[in-house]
Amino acid sequence: MGDTEHFIQGVEAKMSGQKTDVIVIGAGPYGLAASAHLRGAGANVRVLGKPMSFWMRHMPKGMRLRSPWAASHIADPAAALTLDDFERGRGERIDRPVPLSDFVAYGHWFQKLAGPAIDERQAERVERADGRFRVLLDDGESIESERVVVAAGIAAFAWRPREFDHVPRKFASHSSEHDDLARFAGQRVAVVGGGQSAFESAVLLHEAGVDVELIMRAPRIRWVGRATRKGFLGRLLFDRTDVGPAGVSHIVARPMLLRHLPGSMRRAAMRRSLAPGASLWLRPRSEGMAISTGRHVTAATRVNGHLELALDDATTRRVDHLLLATGYRVDVRKYGFLSPSLLAALRIVEGHPVLDAGLESSVPGLHFLGAPAGFSFGPLVRFVAGTQFGARALTTWVARHEVKQAPVASADRIVDYRTAE
Repeated sequence: MGDTEHFIQGVEAKMSGQKTDVIVIGAGPYGLAASAHLRGAGANVRVLGKPMSFWMRHMPKGMRLRSPWAASHIADPAAALTLDDFERGRGERIDRPVPLSDFVAYGHWFQKLAGPAIDERQAERVERADGRFRVLLDDGESIESERVVVAAGIAAFAWRPREFDHVPRKFASHSSEHDDLARFAGQRVAVVGGGQSAFESAVLLHEAGVDVELIMRAPRIRWVGRATRKGFLGRLLFDRTDVGPAGVSHIVARPMLLRHLPGSMRRAAMRRSLAPGASLWLRPRSEGMAISTGRHVTAATRVNGHLELALDDATTRRVDHLLLATGYRVDVRKYGFLSPSLLAALRIVEGHPVLDAGLESSVPGLHFLGAPAGFSFGPLVRFVAGTQFGARALTTWVARHEVKQAPVASADRIVDYRTAE
């Protein structure tokens, strides 16, 4: 056992009898990054949820990350648990763009080294009383904490257009409901959407032998390439986080600056940065795949065990299944674990909680990381690249306001994994 493992076990033993300072709900990239930073600051942290569960359960096998390598590191305080460190430790080169399976493995590796051990139980209800939070778990046990950090991801926000509400999920499902699209082999499937998820889902279906057609509203395909992001000119136009178009990327990469801009400018930055498009590396893989641009489905009717789609150009399609790659719309009221009293106390705009500099909401001690922070801090927090900003801002705020340094170790020792055997 290496020095790192011995040290982490010692820290956990010392902290096991202590009160919980922070409960983190969610064990994806944001939950893992927040836990690593908070522990480095001396906080006793409890993390709830299954590590990387959204990436494992709601993204299809064969998928690759849209973000480039440099923008796909989960943040830890010493920058010692990067994809580069994972690749070196594994002794095997990881493909670029990064395959989903490798990123999931990276997340589990990160969690193992950054700790603490994950409590895989789910939060059923979060309430606040007498200045503390009480979290009821799915097995009936409850735990209390000074603060709660919601890093629960976007699964609850999957958006299904209303015109398909009447169609059973057997015939029309959201792309997030599938972790393996090969189940549709031999069938005819229509994919609705114009973003990365829609294109990649259609390509994966196409490669699995599915008779697939991609139907998108946009009049033409927007390919997002890497050529303009290389070299000196690329660094001049784009921040390393690679979120947002030329020039705007540098503003988006500075959420503290962005939050002070007028709301109209924040919305414009969000809209331009999240404009639907597909990575250029998908283009050759989509050759021979049916794509209908400038079209949308106006009606869907079940006919003889199939689904008949009527399009706005008066044509029809008969398919076995309709895959809705229609994205996500943030609305924290869809987090079923937040109690009605907490929701009533939250200041919410366009489904997003309004957050201060420490990503703290209008409910003292309740913080939000990831996509829900987008209204206050812009599009960076919707990507893995935003874990550095989110975890640092949260930890700085918490350490400054409440958490006292525990006598476990200095922050640099607890996280400097590069020196471990």
